Amino acid sequence: MSTHSMSTHAEKPVVVIGGGIGGLSTAITLAAQGIRVALYEQQESIGGKMSQIVRDGYRWDTGPSVITMRHVFARLFAQAGRRLEDYLDLVPVDPLTRYFYPDGVALDVSRDWPEFAAALEQLAPDDVAGYLRFLAYAADIHRVTGPVFIYDQPPTLGSFLRVPPTDMLRVDAWSTMHQAISRHVRSPHLRQLLGRFATYVGASPYQAPATLSVVAHVELTGGVWYPRGGIYQIAEAMRRLALELGVSIHNGRGVARILTEAQRAVGIALENGETVPATAVVANVDVATVYKTLLAPTDVPTGVVASLTRQETSCSGFILLLGIKRQHARLAHHNIFFSADYPGEFRDIFSHGRPPQDPTIYVAITSKSDPDHAPEGHENWFILVNAPAADGRFDWTTQASAYRDHVLAVLARHGYDIRNDIASEVCWTPLDIAARTGAWRGALYGISSNNALNAFRRPHNRCPHLAGLYFAGGTTHPGGGVPMVTLSGMVAADLVAHDQGVV
Repeated sequence: MSTHSMSTHAEKPVVVIGGGIGGLSTAITLAAQGIRVALYEQQESIGGKMSQIVRDGYRWDTGPSVITMRHVFARLFAQAGRRLEDYLDLVPVDPLTRYFYPDGVALDVSRDWPEFAAALEQLAPDDVAGYLRFLAYAADIHRVTGPVFIYDQPPTLGSFLRVPPTDMLRVDAWSTMHQAISRHVRSPHLRQLLGRFATYVGASPYQAPATLSVVAHVELTGGVWYPRGGIYQIAEAMRRLALELGVSIHNGRGVARILTEAQRAVGIALENGETVPATAVVANVDVATVYKTLLAPTDVPTGVVASLTRQETSCSGFILLLGIKRQHARLAHHNIFFSADYPGEFRDIFSHGRPPQDPTIYVAITSKSDPDHAPEGHENWFILVNAPAADGRFDWTTQASAYRDHVLAVLARHGYDIRNDIASEVCWTPLDIAARTGAWRGALYGISSNNALNAFRRPHNRCPHLAGLYFAGGTTHPGGGVPMVTLSGMVAADLVAHDQGVV
């Protein structure tokens, strides 16, 4: 330890490792309670997976692209005595998404129910009532699981005992999402659309528990929001608030390890050799990565790293950022081009460990909402294909280029041949995601949700092995996605404050 570890307890900050959304949320929540916070981020910019690239006259968000649960962000700012709208212009997106099917069907999911009902009536008249019943079913799951799984500290036996047994049955954990959806709607188009929400947590609708239908409720009932200027504005708004509250943010300062004494986290060592003492450490880093690389083997009980790194992970992604030299009037802000064989797509990812031969392709074009994100007459395409986390079964180092060509050929089959219109291009594989974000094997959402019990296996926000160490981010409770990660930071901060006697 360095000499300034002798400073008094009051002078030492809570140190947050990682300036992703979880780390920023933690820092804001702690600082709002009067706790001193120092945040260290290895990249030159904050945001973690929420990042941006600007080049050749184009601007892209490189991470999350669909924002739901506006109330979570409002709550984060409100606890600091601020109004979200003073920092962020969140505008509703309509249609939420435009879906394209291999048989030529196109469907807009609109915020406007009468408009969407008319579209459903045309596509699948026998399923309109079933669709509404499915939304009611999903809303019921949200009502039951919200207080236990989403908006509070990690679930315990006690928290479950407070849930009436009849309500626990409504959680429907032993059906798969696909089974639950199929009980409500018959249309293959609607089954594929509703099943897609499993991918929001990196899972397969054919394996994920029906409980995750709550994701469909959150988007289809609560809507999709877009921060004017780009998704990255969320990170910027949080950074601004954190700085106003007195958080010290240190960019370009990678953390080499967490320092411990007597089974307690007492600070960090930076990659430049400097040490920073702390009253507590909050790691906004993939939990498996923390155990594997930031803690000494002597700090961790035998077998913990092995069990964490052995668990099945969520999927990763294959990403193309393309500057396109023309505009496409038929495309919306959010677009999905569905595969013809949805079960086969998920078998490729989770059983065979390879990117899908027949991929569903997501295309986000923020220049539809912010025209200055591309030169006049051009568009900025963010293309995402679900891909397996990197486990060595598919060699991205030699096959990325061929897979890129394959994705563009599939888009061409859907009627969007952009291969001669590309003015600028960036390609990221799961290996790039792992290297840039510290995500274990490039998995976007930590451990897999393809199991009814994995919600309970998610690492706790308070480290069980070392006092004074806490976790925030998509690999801990309550899970992945921008609102959930924001909530994880609030939970971690509340645990720190409680343990320090502040609340």
